[in-house]
Amino acid sequence: MFREIRRSKNKITDENIKNLLKNARIGTFAVNGDCGYPYAIPMNFLYDEGNNSIYMHSAKVGHKVDSLGNSDKVCFTVIGEEKIKEEDWAPFVESVVAFGKCKKVDDEKRALEILKEFAMKYYPSEHLVDEHILKSGKACNIYVIDIEDIKGKEVKEK
Repeated sequence: MFREIRRSKNKITDENIKNLLKNARIGTFAVNGDCGYPYAIPMNFLYDEGNNSIYMHSAKVGHKVDSLGNSDKVCFTVIGEEKIKEEDWAPFVESVVAFGKCKKVDDEKRALEILKEFAMKYYPSEHLVDEHILKSGKACNIYVIDIEDIKGKEVKEK
């Protein structure tokens, strides 16, 4: 159902895919938007290796939420940092593309647990996380992408 990477020599290992998803801070989330146009936006995210899923938070209304109501099929892309390899001056970059179905986490207690874990990736202290969740945690939804297909590759940008 999902395509293979055309140039298989560019594939990265599963370990590199997981490391990129664990360490990247921003990914691009794409949904089937209005009038058949794709809608892709940068998002903070949390990768859950154990459940092979990606978590994001969102406002309770908006283009993304409406689009997910129409189709749960999504794509999530992460691009790593450029690396210069000794044998060549050109930069190399790794990327990961994940396809899956996205849904709102309905269990409020579980959603708050995920939100805290998510926020710990971005905030400097647990105290600030707790303060922020208390202040505005109820104003957002948590969404989970259950990954159905994932691939990673490295390309030379030359």
